[in-house]
Amino acid sequence: MNSNFKFFPQSVTAHPGENVIIIVYNIKNVEGADERIKDFCDNFSAYMRSMLNRFPNSEFSATIGFGAKAWQRFFTSIGIPKELEEFKPISGGAHTAVSTPGDLIFHIRANQMGYCHEFATIIEMKLGDVVEAIDETHGFRYMDGKAIIGFVDGTENPNVDLNPFDFAMIGDEDPVFKGGSYLFVQKYIHDMSGWNKLPVEEQEKVIGRHKFNDVELTDEEKPINAHNKVTNIEDADGNELKIVRANIPFANTSTHEYGTYFIGYARSFSTTRKMLENMFIGDPIGNTDRLLDFSTPVTGTLFFTPSYDLLGQMSGE
Repeated sequence: MNSNFKFFPQSVTAHPGENVIIIVYNIKNVEGADERIKDFCDNFSAYMRSMLNRFPNSEFSATIGFGAKAWQRFFTSIGIPKELEEFKPISGGAHTAVSTPGDLIFHIRANQMGYCHEFATIIEMKLGDVVEAIDETHGFRYMDGKAIIGFVDGTENPNVDLNPFDFAMIGDEDPVFKGGSYLFVQKYIHDMSGWNKLPVEEQEKVIGRHKFNDVELTDEEKPINAHNKVTNIEDADGNELKIVRANIPFANTSTHEYGTYFIGYARSFSTTRKMLENMFIGDPIGNTDRLLDFSTPVTGTLFFTPSYDLLGQMSGE
């Protein structure tokens, strides 16, 4: 394993990327599958190094994550991250955060789609016979970082006044998994026809921010079910809890499919789950996220992204 990466976390807090490919795989029950997966992970840092050496100005990064079943399959001697499990659906009656399968996830980012494609082809070349794709989504940076619905995404990320590492990566509280991160993904499809019928002022109340300049609405202006209000959570001592979002918009205009791929890295999945419960169930119950009236999740899967050190140990299982 590349010693430069040893004990280092994966690139979970890298730039969201001008272009992104997300691929979710299941592992086939075929002969040689485990050995192929282990060999790929043992060489993952080498593949990363090759890409960065070949394309030094690409802003390339990639992460690999494992679902609960795959983790237990490949990391038996290391143990299980305490919050890694198959995602349990969250239903509040009107809206449901669904649970969908996934053994492996690849989150690939670069400033040109060609670089993302290059790495995706390496993955397929190495693993194509032993995995089957559940979903592949190609995303892009839209305008000045906006979601397809026209509002800037990721404003609440701890990038300016706080260290994103503190919110995205496990620290000394779980030393075996230090540098790892809980990665939760959801693919949302937007009802753009219904959304575009709303006046801008009403759209702003749904999101909790002004559309033109991304300035947050005042407490007096903001409804209690605004998106950025229900997802703003605190611990028992009143400290704000955050995750690192790397959301991307995607679109297939000819089929009228427009969406947001939610990508959330967290030090603790319980933080992400609390945000989801506030959105789909409400706190108090029934105060659900108004944005869900226009955005429907069609996937929902939890993964764990281990440090490069643990990826190297995997080959010895």
